[in-house]
Amino acid sequence: MRLKLTKPLVFFDLETTGLNIGSDRIVELSYHKLFPNGNKESKTYRVNPEMHIPEEVSKVHGIYDEDVHDCPVFAQIAKEIVQVIEGCDLAGYNSNHFDIPLLAEELIRADVDFDLKRCKFVDAYVIFMKNEPRNLSAAYRFYCGKSLENAHTANADTEATYEVLMAQLDKYPALPDTVEGLAEYTSFNRFADFAGRIAYDNSGKEIFNFGKYKGQQVAEVLKKDTGYYGWLMGGDFPQYTKKIVTRIFLESRKK
Repeated sequence: MRLKLTKPLVFFDLETTGLNIGSDRIVELSYHKLFPNGNKESKTYRVNPEMHIPEEVSKVHGIYDEDVHDCPVFAQIAKEIVQVIEGCDLAGYNSNHFDIPLLAEELIRADVDFDLKRCKFVDAYVIFMKNEPRNLSAAYRFYCGKSLENAHTANADTEATYEVLMAQLDKYPALPDTVEGLAEYTSFNRFADFAGRIAYDNSGKEIFNFGKYKGQQVAEVLKKDTGYYGWLMGGDFPQYTKKIVTRIFLESRKK
């Protein structure tokens, strides 16, 4: 295996009630944990999202309300999930833009104090898009020479992502062979939050990446327009984004 690990790398995939990071919920989570010594462990959780799974979504991943009715809610397994990823880095397929932000939201809702920013993130989708733009099924066929059976089930997608990343490392010798290097390679931008609403400027200060104050430092905006903070807190923004803005708001009031 060409990938050099200094800590465990957790490949994971979520199946959810939809694609809205701020309001949708997890219905299935699978992980495949790879240790530096080559050992592996895997597990799949079914989760009661405490909301209806739209029929059009169920047709994609095959999970219906009755399938998760008697499953634990996310808050009941959140601490166990944190134990799995504590001290690890994370990998997935399009995980930087969806799975990680949504997992961060679920942890906040479960009142579990674990900041995913402590992990490095490797996104096999970004590697694929930079080299052979396709979806996961095509990536699996291209890199591994196999058809992806049971696509859109968390376990199948997680296993496929693991195999794809290993094949990518073999196919592209120029790819970094450390998680640090791969995380840098698969990162499009530097954001303070997971949804890309708050970015960093060249001096490392948080700036708004949307709206009428786009490009302006968050701390300076909140000093001159305190009403904007209230609007953000009442708006349909991810909880993690609100958490970042609140920290900056409180810090700015101390100065």
